[in-house]
Amino acid sequence: MNDELVFRQFEEIERKVESLIKICKAHEATNSELKSKIKSLEEEIQGKVEAERSYAEEKALIRSKIDGLLARIDGMLSE
Repeated sequence: MNDELVFRQFEEIERKVESLIKICKAHEATNSELKSKIKSLEEEIQGKVEAERSYAEEKALIRSKIDGLLARIDGMLSE
């Protein structure tokens, strides 16, 4: 009887270990998916940061050209 109890306990331990292994594998898969998603989002953010920088440079150039044209017009009007 004592051997039978020990045998059942080992079977219970094996079932629990198998269950834990399945849970760990599921978490590893989820973790891998999340890491991939993070990388994708970081790349998207980097692209948007670069686009914003480019837009700011273009805006500054346009502002500079407008200021230059206004200065030329003011110069012509004051002559």
